[in-house]
Amino acid sequence: MAALSNVTRNSKVLIQVIGKNRTFSCSAVQHGSGKRVGFIGLGNMGGPMALNLLNKGNSVTVYDVYPEAMSKLQNAGAAIGHSPAEVAEKSDTIITMLPNSTHVQEAYAGENGVFHTIDPSVSKEMASLAEKKAMTFIDAPVSGGVMAAKAGTLTFMVGGPEKEFENAKAVLEHVGKNIVYCGSVGSGQAAKICNNMLLAINMVGTAEAMNLGVRLGLDPKLLSNIINTSSGRSWSSEIYNPVPGVLPNVPASNNYEGGFGTALMMKDLGLAQSSATRSNSAIPLGSLAHQLYRLMSVRGYAKKDFSSIYQFLQKSENSN
Repeated sequence: MAALSNVTRNSKVLIQVIGKNRTFSCSAVQHGSGKRVGFIGLGNMGGPMALNLLNKGNSVTVYDVYPEAMSKLQNAGAAIGHSPAEVAEKSDTIITMLPNSTHVQEAYAGENGVFHTIDPSVSKEMASLAEKKAMTFIDAPVSGGVMAAKAGTLTFMVGGPEKEFENAKAVLEHVGKNIVYCGSVGSGQAAKICNNMLLAINMVGTAEAMNLGVRLGLDPKLLSNIINTSSGRSWSSEIYNPVPGVLPNVPASNNYEGGFGTALMMKDLGLAQSSATRSNSAIPLGSLAHQLYRLMSVRGYAKKDFSSIYQFLQKSENSN
């Protein structure tokens, strides 16, 4: 990790990142010019990210509630911390990749803890609180999913003081490829919310079009190829197609296991809805997508990948 050279010895830079599968909150604490990185939360996203940090020559101390997850990283050269507090003591930069707000709060503010939100307005509140404690808060949501986490090609949308952007970038470049400065605190979260709302809308549209084509007798691979060389092309159709068998190595071809859960997409769409209400913005398609994913969540799809909207549409029709 490149040193956060323009941060004073006792100051802190807090970087909050929201991932697809998990919440990723990164608190960067500068103690000098070391390259010591602490990583808390070693799940589908966190494990590969911690491994990438090791492979880039960083000294990494890890912690997870599951000992087997820590063992994998220990075998790769990481040191083990027995609590978040111990990780903090041994690290200049602390990165957490945790499932939800409760876990993050426990990791930072618990009895043996070392700070989180996923709403732009709360990011601003946290920035104000951090400033009072001589800290700098940066929100940096992440996009790209598990495959990008493993490849180290994640995209980060960074919001915070521009003068601290290079410090954050120096850390995030070890686990990502595209580090984009979006503006003041909360801007990163705002960009993430807009991106995920569009992603949901695109996925619903792709699933509807593919389902219609299949019911009209078209081969799904043929239809997908046509769409992806025509004006209907999108990431959802080309990279993450929701029809089983059209693409290998995507959740749709693995019974919709892995990937980005329907419940998480529902939550992100709820944030978009709240942000739209506060800003008096019309999001009719975003609202409809939110309703669809809420319905899916209560009908047994909560833990399935959000591309299972295709399966949901098929089963809904078959039940009529």
